[in-house]
Parts: sequence; C-alpha cells; structure tokens
Amino acid sequence: MISPTDPSTAAPVVVPNLKKTALNETHRALKAKMVDFGGWDMPVEYPCPGGGLIAEHMAVRTAVGLFDVSHMGEIQFRGPGALAAVQHITMNDASRLKDGQAQYSALLTPEGTFVDDILVHRLSENDYLLVVNAGTKDKDYAWIRQQVGGWPSIHISDYSNYYSQLALQGPRALETLQKLTKVDLAAIKNYWFVWGTVAGVPNVLIARTGYSGEDGFEVYIPADEATSKKMWDAMMEAGLEFGIRPCGLGARNTLRLEAGMPLYGHEISDSVNVWETGLDRWLKLDKGKFIGREALLAIQAAGGPKRKLVALEMVDRGIARDGYPVLSLLGEVIGQVTSGSPAPFLKNNIAFALLPAAIAAGGEDVLVQVRANRVRAKQVTAPFYKRPRK
Repeated sequence: MISPTDPSTAAPVVVPNLKKTALNETHRALKAKMVDFGGWDMPVEYPCPGGGLIAEHMAVRTAVGLFDVSHMGEIQFRGPGALAAVQHITMNDASRLKDGQAQYSALLTPEGTFVDDILVHRLSENDYLLVVNAGTKDKDYAWIRQQVGGWPSIHISDYSNYYSQLALQGPRALETLQKLTKVDLAAIKNYWFVWGTVAGVPNVLIARTGYSGEDGFEVYIPADEATSKKMWDAMMEAGLEFGIRPCGLGARNTLRLEAGMPLYGHEISDSVNVWETGLDRWLKLDKGKFIGREALLAIQAAGGPKRKLVALEMVDRGIARDGYPVLSLLGEVIGQVTSGSPAPFLKNNIAFALLPAAIAAGGEDVLVQVRANRVRAKQVTAPFYKRPRK
C-alpha cells in the first residue's frame, strides 16, 4: 500500500538556513529522514527496526507514538483587553472558555476564508495562548498585530522560540506519561490542560489535545536543548513497554487524514471559506462582531456555498494524491483533491476534495485522474476513522 523510502540508505542532508527545533540533533542521531517543512528542518520518518511511516502510524493507532511539534507557533494575549481581541480575530466563542480549557478555532479574513486554524487556550481571565501552524506563524503574528496590535489594555507576544512542544499520542499515551508526573492525567478532559511537573521539569503545560484522532497529550516545555532532550528521552523510556515509536511528519499527515482533520494549505486556505470546509460547527455567528462574520452571513443568505469539501474512498485501484483533478462520471472536471493518501490503519485509499455543492449533496460517485487513469471514488462520511470509545 505504501512504499516509504528507507532513510537508512542515505546520510542525512543538512540544508542551510533552515530553522531547527531543540531536538534537531536527537532526530539526526536517530537517522531520521529530514525535510524542509515550512522553513523548518523536520523529521518525516525514522528508520527504526521495522520502522518507517506505516509502523509509526500503526504505533499511534494501537499503542503510542511521540512527535516533536516544536515548530508550531505560540502567541500570547495578556491584559484586560485580551478576550475582546481574541473574540475579534477568531470564529469560535472564547468567552465560553474556563481557566484551563482550550478550543479549536480559526483566524479569518474579511471574506470568511482562512488566515489559519488555531487552538485557543485560556490560561486565566486576562491571559490567552494561541497555538498556530508553523508555516504560517510569521504571517499570523503580523496579521494579528495589524488587526488588534493597537488596541488598548492588551499585550501581544510571540513566544514561539520559548516553547518546545512534544505530542504523545495513542491509546497508551496516558499510561506512558503518567509514569513521569504526579498529575492525575485521567482527570484532564479532552481540550483541557493543567500545569505540572513532568520528568522533573516544573511548570509544564499538559494539554489533552492532538492531531492524530487518538487520545493523547501535547506537552509544552522550555525550548532549550537539554530540557527538550531530557523530556524526549524520558517519554521514550516510559513508553518502551508499550512499543512506543518516534514519529515524523509523514505519519502525522496520514493520521490526521484518517481522522478527518484539515491541513492548512490543503483543506483550508485564504481561498476557501468556512461554509465550504464544513468546519462551521466551530463557527459562532451569535457571539457578536468578528472578522469574516458579515461575509459568512452573506454567503448563508445567498443560499450557501457553491462548493463543499467531501470525503472520498477509492473504489478502484489507485491513490488520489494532493492536487489531482476530480471529474464527474461524464468526464467533466469538477474539482480537485486537497489531500489524498493510503490509509495504513483502514487499509484503503482515501482523500478530501472540493466539489460543487450539488454533487456533494447528491453523494454521487466521481472519478479521480490518477496519472493516465480515471479511478472511481465514492463519497463517504468524514471522519474516515473514529477511535473506539471506552
């Protein structure tokens, strides 16, 4: 199904001028295949015994995997005006958050399209932490400063260089992390977080969040090499009995696709609006004015979007890759694949595509142009994968 390259067959390539996380040398010591990801030197997969993308993906689905996601950006809002500013630039309703709670949200353009999708954490009444995507961090920060940087009673800071972020994901993630902290991890609900000591490191933010479709935690620690490596090594050791694997961006992508999670630059961008993506369950039009609201109301009043994001499962043999054309059964080009890949756990080939709203509503089969072949695909309900509930 997938034939990932074997990173052990070639020496790691050092690309100059790329940003590096505090764990860069750790990844290179593990002989990870490194790639340029949004200007960052990041591991895409690891050549551990029987390893590679499929093994990493399956470890997260069945046991536990560890990701270095320190390239993500962290932007903090402080002061009496913090909530008002967050409300103005995001589509979800941050006023509903309690201390120690997080929510999925997005920064929108005036047209109702995406600047970025984000997580908003309420640290306290006047203190919010926004976690943004790595490749858009500088753009996001500049946009935020432009929109609300001059507002009174608010201090906005880019703290991205101060945090390392590790994501421990999978059904054995809780058991793994619990070995390293006295915090009762089972008491942390999904999209909540606490502060605690982990592996002897104090003042660690432990959030029950992730981008894999599995249970797990994202842990924020000081971004120095010694602390980051200490935490990485401690987590790897704690997860040994469960078959933990270090995981790269390749597995992160296939996991999020199986779980039906969007990726900026693919399912969401500044040319795709909220209605088109189906992410309107996080859109709170009744919270009051915010950037993009009027445009989204206008689209709604005009009968809704002209196209919709749909989930596809390949019926015939073939892999729908990102950017491939999608055709009607009559052969007319009607859209394109936004993300597509084999699904290692589900053992089939899946994709997202933007298609005309009428075809999406009708649920009809389509064709994907896979090189010289037109491969039949059926519409299915996203997410493709839902983790079993205990």
